[in-house]
Amino acid sequence: QGQLVESGGGLVQPGGSLRLSCAASGFTLDDYAIGWYRQAPGKEREGLSCISSSDDSTYYEDSIKGRFTVSRDNAKNTVYLQMNSLKPEDAAVYYCAAERYYTCVDYMLLALDYWGQGTQVTVSS
Repeated sequence: QGQLVESGGGLVQPGGSLRLSCAASGFTLDDYAIGWYRQAPGKEREGLSCISSSDDSTYYEDSIKGRFTVSRDNAKNTVYLQMNSLKPEDAAVYYCAAERYYTCVDYMLLALDYWGQGTQVTVSS
């Protein structure tokens, strides 16, 4: 039984940075496209980024382009979301999800084979 575990969330001041991790166990993350999502209180879950399983191509939602970067470290079976220039509106619970053998065509996965438990990001002075 595979699972994804997010970590790295916390409290940061506006303009600060955080790096979220999405670690996989029970399966090889390299075979999977990884999507990052977030959900703020009272709002719908929104897709943020996708990194492909085939060629590590990446896509980002417009509001995070130029500020967030997704990458993977296959040796650690982990995908990262580097978040810079954080804004109060970035505060949310952040989730990662995995879809096997998927090449991203935009910042959303088509199917969710695995889904993490989330990590809280708070942006406040």
